[in-house]
Amino acid sequence: MPDILIAFFMLGLLAGLIRSDLALSSGAHDLIGIMLMMAIGLKGGMAMSGQLHPDMLLTIITVLALGFTVPLLCYAALRSFARIDGANSASLAAHYGSVSAGTFAIAMAYAEHNNLMLAPDTTLHLVLLEVPAIIVGVLLYKYQGGATGSTASVVREAVTGRGVVLMIGGLLLGLFYGEAGAGKIAPLFIALFPGFLALFLLEAGISTAKYLREWQSGYWRLVGFALLAPPLLALTGLGAALLLGLPAGSALVLATLLASASYIAAPAAVRHAMPQANVGMALFASLGVTFPFNVLIGIPLYNAAFQWLARF
Repeated sequence: MPDILIAFFMLGLLAGLIRSDLALSSGAHDLIGIMLMMAIGLKGGMAMSGQLHPDMLLTIITVLALGFTVPLLCYAALRSFARIDGANSASLAAHYGSVSAGTFAIAMAYAEHNNLMLAPDTTLHLVLLEVPAIIVGVLLYKYQGGATGSTASVVREAVTGRGVVLMIGGLLLGLFYGEAGAGKIAPLFIALFPGFLALFLLEAGISTAKYLREWQSGYWRLVGFALLAPPLLALTGLGAALLLGLPAGSALVLATLLASASYIAAPAAVRHAMPQANVGMALFASLGVTFPFNVLIGIPLYNAAFQWLARF
């Protein structure tokens, strides 16, 4: 039997494939997103409260470096292997270099369920990887002479996006108030987190089915990239985690983040800054292929790979 959270995703996927009228309203979708991102930030801040240490600086620098490097690797692979035009390669590089908060939440739940140790600063990995890839993707697009607006305006939009503000804000609130101060709101954001995550996955399953139905001829190479990139990028994350000496849970989360692809923050930025790019293509790959791969296969696979590598 799959985990109950995965079962919610599969239910949504089935509902979408049979064209059921099951759907969440836009208001409910926004509320669930706000709850999840604020809860992620709060949990991370509360875990870090009183636990800040200079040794975290090396991890922060390494994760930031990965945030700028991964989109460049993806762009090269998309241009050479998938043979996708420059504009869409830049768009996809931004999506695959950036990360999925939903996938992060599932990886965290998996780690906690399996009693895998998590470092206090694990949530920082999500925050640090969210923005750099979008910046790199836009710069790649501008290099080809296509981007609209200044780089500064795009960076500002990426940094002030709802998800980033909620996660950083929640992180700071949890850090400053700690478990004692945040105890009043913990039942809402922490205790109900699994329920909101289940609803998020239900809606994600419905959306995944929608994009799977938008299959177009010529997508075979894109699908190949969307399936091969996650495990290869996850190996990069596992290697970095081993070098940094991260515990098993944090290693799994970092690997999963690098294996994930954004389908919230990146599409919003790409629509604004890359008018020649097909955002639907990026969503087909990130939400239609990579997200279900990571949820159904990837996360347990990355955990098994770390356990095997850690023995050497």
